[in-house]
Amino acid sequence: MIRSWIEAMRLRTLPVSVAGVLAGTACAIYNGGFDTLPFIICMVFAILAQIVSNFANEYFDFRNGLDKKGREGFRRGVTEGDISPKAMLTATLGLLAVDCMIGLSLIWWGGWWLLAVGVAIALFALGYSTGPWPLSHHGLGEIAVIVFFGIIPVCLTAYVQQGDWHNFLSLLLPIGLAIGLMGANVLIVNNYRDMEDDKSVGKHTTAVIFGREVMGNVYFFNGILACLLLVWATIGRFNILWQAGTLVYLNFNYILWRKIKSSEGAELNPLLGKTAMLMFFIAVWLFTMTLCG
Repeated sequence: MIRSWIEAMRLRTLPVSVAGVLAGTACAIYNGGFDTLPFIICMVFAILAQIVSNFANEYFDFRNGLDKKGREGFRRGVTEGDISPKAMLTATLGLLAVDCMIGLSLIWWGGWWLLAVGVAIALFALGYSTGPWPLSHHGLGEIAVIVFFGIIPVCLTAYVQQGDWHNFLSLLLPIGLAIGLMGANVLIVNNYRDMEDDKSVGKHTTAVIFGREVMGNVYFFNGILACLLLVWATIGRFNILWQAGTLVYLNFNYILWRKIKSSEGAELNPLLGKTAMLMFFIAVWLFTMTLCG
């Protein structure tokens, strides 16, 4: 039972939420605004929000008949009968309530307008998989990831620590977009793997709409565009030697792309985790670069 709950959290993907907060904190450090407590709160909030989204995805896909036993992806506890639907729904809503309470504390540093952002994040955590127009069912999953795992966490994490929007256009926004594109690649691998299962139940992910060939190439070019954005944001601010980090990312992005194109089914599971870890690497690189730069 415990193992089923751990699998429902999808630990391999959690570096996605960590990366956004680390990258945003790197921006705050560069702008002279690092603050330990809001950094920790942002980190906990982001991780819990992703777990809520993962729980909601498992519950609502089961309820709507979009999951089936023995699918290629990670084991779905509710579908396989390891976790009751009621328990998963209770855990989803309970964890969402806890996360909202944690997020409310950021108002102390950022102001009451953050309440609207928190509501949007909560709606996204559920609306990704349910509601009148679930984002993941209509080819909007990657766009949602770019916004809610890239732009929003990077920019808001920096804002609540530095207290303003300093260097928004030249630093925060391009890094937020870069992190978001890397996060979208994690979802691309997920949808690439599940294309046949999703197609059979009428779930219109980007892989179903555009096909594996197109989305495989989008994965590759997302990595290139992300690195260009990172270079644009950091060139002239840090020693040119630090750009070696983007070269490392580009090389591994290419290697993973080649492996993804020649893999299928469960073979893609470790590649999904490696894509998330590559995103985590670039966030740690940015964080270290600002500390040492």
